[in-house]
Amino acid sequence: MSSLKRRTLLKGTAAATAVSVVGCASQVATSPRPRVVVVGGGWGGLGAVRTLAAGGKVDITLIEPNDGFMSCPLSVLYIAGYAPASNFQRSYGAVDALGVRPVKDRVVDIDRAGRTVKTATQSIPYDFLVLATGLEYMEEALPGLAAAREQFPVGFRAFEQSAVQRQVAAFLEQGGNFIISVPKPPYRCPPAPYERACLIAQRMKEKATKGKIIVVDANKHPMPPPMARPMETAMREMYGSQIEYITEADPKSIDAGRKVLSTSKGDIAFNHANIIPPMRAPGLIRKAGLGERFATIELPTFQSKADKNVFIIGDSQGSPLPKSGHIAFGTGQQVGAQILATVDGKYREADLGDEVTLPAAICWGKVSTSLAIMINVNASVAVGDPPKIRYEVDQTANATSSKGAIDWGNSIWHAMLG
Repeated sequence: MSSLKRRTLLKGTAAATAVSVVGCASQVATSPRPRVVVVGGGWGGLGAVRTLAAGGKVDITLIEPNDGFMSCPLSVLYIAGYAPASNFQRSYGAVDALGVRPVKDRVVDIDRAGRTVKTATQSIPYDFLVLATGLEYMEEALPGLAAAREQFPVGFRAFEQSAVQRQVAAFLEQGGNFIISVPKPPYRCPPAPYERACLIAQRMKEKATKGKIIVVDANKHPMPPPMARPMETAMREMYGSQIEYITEADPKSIDAGRKVLSTSKGDIAFNHANIIPPMRAPGLIRKAGLGERFATIELPTFQSKADKNVFIIGDSQGSPLPKSGHIAFGTGQQVGAQILATVDGKYREADLGDEVTLPAAICWGKVSTSLAIMINVNASVAVGDPPKIRYEVDQTANATSSKGAIDWGNSIWHAMLG
């Protein structure tokens, strides 16, 4: 049998189908309760934990350094001053109540041969490892950024939003030039830089702030491409006096003292800046030999190509799927179902060419407190081929999608954390 046919594959939706993890069953059988370690308590990790706990057949350890959860999706409303941070925060109490063992720590190493993860204080064995480790910033890509990181908070990871919110508040009071830079993909939540610009521009109009937002985009059009036209239209028609949009401008260096961003299209002076650098998987992925910029995985199972006992989900994995919270949550659910199916000894091999559904997602680009653009993402993969990704996008920003975004957020946060 070819290696592709031996690969474990998920048929249909994550919740409905059982699979096997190659090379795991014999070792799992020696333990009455297989041990699953989930690293990261964000969208992807919580999707996995919830699904695994519902099965009641494995011992689950969740390693997460933060005391609670904060959503990056929709937190632009906090950053722009329209909602308190508490609207986007939740306790892990509901997860603790499921019997999950919480470990408040960071993983510093993975011993794949010994099937152990190591924190600063302990070693934790596993039969299955789920890595939902998120992203880190490639500060070295922009000379001058690392030395001044405290001046330029990014706000694309949980709890960083507060520092960006303080910058925005200062800009709204003082005015001047506020730069928002946009890297080339892949990066987390592609519409986020543009919705930040729009929501801050709305506040500028309300507060009569003197100045402008300069969106310095390394891309030709707003990301993701299917959302480019309605997003660019919103920036131009709603905020033409507040937003200057510069495209195909690659940042070259930043001088924090002079407050100048050097780009391929010249130097841009600023008073405040939200510099969004390129992103990659955390160094733990590279240290464990699971990939370089991103983890290399098999689709549709999200197993590491280097180790079938390791699943990488969310933004650390290197598939072409968009890096969104909703896709991360769905992938966590799928992987949780795969592990439970493996424990039960149920699986189904797929042949080359079989079409397999991948986790879907809805994403929202807010352009004001009352208007948003919805983008629906559906994906599938024929075994042995690259995935097919299909988008459905609102042609214009509208109130229905704005309300839908808030309803969606409340619904999915409840599903994760009650």
